[in-house]
Amino acid sequence: MEGIKTITPEIAVADSQLTPEQIHQAAQAGFRSILNLRSPQEEGAPAEEQAQVEQAGLTYANIPVKPSDISDELTDQVLQTIDDLPKPVLTHCKSGMRSGAMALMYVATRNGMSSDAALQKGKENGFDCDAHPQMKQFFIHYIDSHTETNASV
Repeated sequence: MEGIKTITPEIAVADSQLTPEQIHQAAQAGFRSILNLRSPQEEGAPAEEQAQVEQAGLTYANIPVKPSDISDELTDQVLQTIDDLPKPVLTHCKSGMRSGAMALMYVATRNGMSSDAALQKGKENGFDCDAHPQMKQFFIHYIDSHTETNASV
């Protein structure tokens, strides 16, 4: 699928708002859930996305994540939702930055990955955390405080 970055077999990130066609393609590609991190009030957020996702036979979840309001508690909620959703999960926001960060924090905290390794994995997948210093700072803080890493990771 165009515009989709596979982080692991369990989670992938769309680099933009999903279109109805992409939702249908996601179902055909074997995704079982879609996690939307946009607020319904966000400019360009479609009101009918949940119905489109469910019509395609997928499970839908929406947790609004505003970069200015990101917190450990909100991130815990997003990562727990990813744990609970049928896999594989396709997550999205407007540009892929929030959803990419959440997907990488999920992978790091669930697999004992250091924040440096997660940042590197992000770069390999086209996520430039350096362009978003506030998000990068939170990303490092969250992973470092929620992951038990060892020297070999």
